[in-house]
Amino acid sequence: MAGTYHILLVDDEESVTYLLQTEFQEFPEFSVDAAQNGTDAMNLVRSRVYDVALLDIRMPRISGMEVLKFIKEVSPTTQVIMLTAQADMKNAIEATRLGAYDFLGKPYEIDHLLTSVRRALEHRHLLIDKEVSQTSRPIDIIGGSKSLTDTIANARKIAASEAFVLIQGESGTGKELFAQLIHRESGRRHLPFIAVNCAAMPDQLLESELFGHEKGSFTSAIKTKQGLVEVASGGTLFLDEVGDISPLVQPKLLRFLETGEFRRVGGTNSRTVDVRVISATNKNLQEEVRAGRFRDDLLYRLNVVSLRLPPLRERKEDIPLLVEHFLQRKTRTKRIGPGTTEVLTNYDWPGNVRELEHVIEGAIALAHSDVIEPKDLWMNVSLHRQSVEEKPENAPGSIEPESLEEVERRHIEKILRANNWNRAKSAQILGITAKTLYLKIKRYKLIEPSNGQ
Repeated sequence: MAGTYHILLVDDEESVTYLLQTEFQEFPEFSVDAAQNGTDAMNLVRSRVYDVALLDIRMPRISGMEVLKFIKEVSPTTQVIMLTAQADMKNAIEATRLGAYDFLGKPYEIDHLLTSVRRALEHRHLLIDKEVSQTSRPIDIIGGSKSLTDTIANARKIAASEAFVLIQGESGTGKELFAQLIHRESGRRHLPFIAVNCAAMPDQLLESELFGHEKGSFTSAIKTKQGLVEVASGGTLFLDEVGDISPLVQPKLLRFLETGEFRRVGGTNSRTVDVRVISATNKNLQEEVRAGRFRDDLLYRLNVVSLRLPPLRERKEDIPLLVEHFLQRKTRTKRIGPGTTEVLTNYDWPGNVRELEHVIEGAIALAHSDVIEPKDLWMNVSLHRQSVEEKPENAPGSIEPESLEEVERRHIEKILRANNWNRAKSAQILGITAKTLYLKIKRYKLIEPSNGQ
C-alpha cells in the first residue's frame, strides 16, 4: 500500500464510475472506490480516509452538494472535485464556497481530469505541510564518523520495507531527523509525514490529536476534527516519546496498529486508514514493561525493526563538523578560536547534538569579538570553572566555590543582557521554554534595566 492515493468516485450513472475506474487502473498509485448514490458515498467516507473525491452534483435523493458538505465536515483534508453536465457559474460558486477544490463540466477529457486530481493532491499536501508537517525542512544529519554513517545506512535499508520502526536514542540525538530520513527514502515519500510529541499532551488531548473527535464529544468540541492518523493517510505517522503514552491510551493505539481501524473520540463508527508508524523513545521500554508502565504487546508491535542512534560522545570526531554547521546557520561573522574545539571535544555532551547547538548559539551571543573563546562556552559547572581558570587573572586556587544555582543565575542574566532582554530569543538560546525562563527570572529576582540605564 506504500505511496497509494485513495480516490472516491460518486456518480449515479454506473457506466461513468466504471469508465473512470478503468482509466484509473492504468495508474498503480491510485486505489479507487465507487458509489452510485449519496448514502453509499457518505458511508464510505465514514469508514475510510480519501485523498480526493470526484463527486457528481446531480444525484437523486441526496445531491452532490449535500455530500460535499458532509465530506468537508467529516474529512476536511479530502479534496473534492465536482463533476456535472450542468456546468454553470452559480453551481461553481456554491461548490467553491462549500470547499470544493475544482469544478469540471461533463463531458471532460480524462487527461484534464487526471491533471485536476494531481493538483488536488498537491494542494492537500501543502495544507498538511503548512499545519503540522516538517517535511519541507532539510534533513541536517551532519557527520562522517563510522557509527553515524552505519546508522544512516541502516535507516536507508529499513526505509525500503513497510515495517513499523522503533528508533531508540538519548534526548538530542536526532530521532525525528532519522524518522524523516526513513520516510523520504520510502515508497511513501510523496505523502504526508506527521509528527506527534506524545509526551507533550494529557491523555484526552493525545487521543483527540491522534484519532480526532466528533462534534459535542466534550465541552470544547465545537466541531468535528480529523485526527492526525487521518491527516497522515498513505504516509508516515511519527510518534515521538512513545514511552510516555499513558496506560489509558496504549490499548487504543495497539488496536489501531494491529487493524488500521480507530474511532474518533465520541464516535461510534470505525474508520480505516493506511499509515506507516515510526516511533521513538529515550526510555528503555523493556524496563518500562517490567515496571508495568508499558504494554509488552504494544512494544512488540512497535518494535518490528529497531534503530539505535549513537550519542554524541560516541562520535566526537563529528563535533567540529557540527560546530561549523551551526556557525554557518546562525552567523557568518564568528569563528572558533584556538583551544575552543578541544574544550568542545573533551566534553561528554549529555544533551547530545541539541545541547551542542544551544551552546554554540549562546557562545555567539556572548562572544565580544569575532572569535569564540573557551570562556564564551556554557555547558555545566565544571566546564565553566575550567574556562574561568584559563584566564590569567584567575590562577588555580583563586576561584571561590559557588553553587549551581548561582552559576545558572549569572548565565541567564548574561544571556538576557546579550539579547537586550528579548525573552523569546534568550529562551531559545538557553534551550528552555519562555515559561521556564519567566519562572527563573522570577526565582532569581532578575530585573530588566530601564531604558535610561
